[in-house]
Amino acid sequence: MKPSDRINFEDKIKYVQDTQYVLGGKWKLPIIISIYHGNKRFNEIKKSIPKITNRVLSKELKHLEDNLLISRSVYDDFPVRIVYTLTDYCYSVTEVLESMERWGKQHREKIKSK
Repeated sequence: MKPSDRINFEDKIKYVQDTQYVLGGKWKLPIIISIYHGNKRFNEIKKSIPKITNRVLSKELKHLEDNLLISRSVYDDFPVRIVYTLTDYCYSVTEVLESMERWGKQHREKIKSK
């Protein structure tokens, strides 16, 4: 292995780790998918994702907002209305999601057939 290969290899690991940090875990991708399918309010998102707690949803929404994947808009209605939407940047995750969906389907079929 040449030194230049090692740097490239180390960079690849860093990039994958960055992706895991932003999208990893049990809840972030389901939240993105929920918002994509029209669930814009906290309770709509919560209702669409089985077993997620208020605390976890709140924390994950904040993390996604900090990483520029969703935006949070507060409307001064009565009562105050908060709406979550996907940012344009979030749509760059589409390729990752589609690959994961294809692989997950393939894996499920492989495991079922053994």
